[in-house]
Amino acid sequence: MRTTMTRHLLSALALVVSLSAFTGVARADITIYRDGSRWAVIEDDGDVYVNGSRAGQIEDDGDVYVNGSRAGQVEPDGDIYRDGSRIGQIESDGDLYVNGSRVGQIENDGDIYRNGSRWGQAQSCCISASAYQRVAAVLLMFSSGF
Repeated sequence: MRTTMTRHLLSALALVVSLSAFTGVARADITIYRDGSRWAVIEDDGDVYVNGSRAGQIEDDGDVYVNGSRAGQVEPDGDIYRDGSRIGQIESDGDLYVNGSRVGQIENDGDIYRNGSRWGQAQSCCISASAYQRVAAVLLMFSSGF
């Protein structure tokens, strides 16, 4: 009896461990297009390329590096900081705020809007809150025109 119970317990534990390995959302490279051309790529390891050149990195903890220097952070709640000051927020529905004003939206199909006009598109995006946050970080930290 005890052996059977131990075997069932171990089987259940193995099932829980194997299921937990698949609950995380796998990240893929996110490509951001502007005016129909590839503008930026966020690789699955966090490296950020703008116009084909490596421009920085977004680390798993939300730290954002531009040209090797820490420029800011995206927090799990969507708050975005540059040089220690809160500059904006990306909400769970994709609404993007800068200094308290709504400036745009990242839709769940990847379309990016700025002040009501279509600005671009993010491919392989928007399957998780962290994907929205990574795209918002690139828009605010690596684009002078957003």
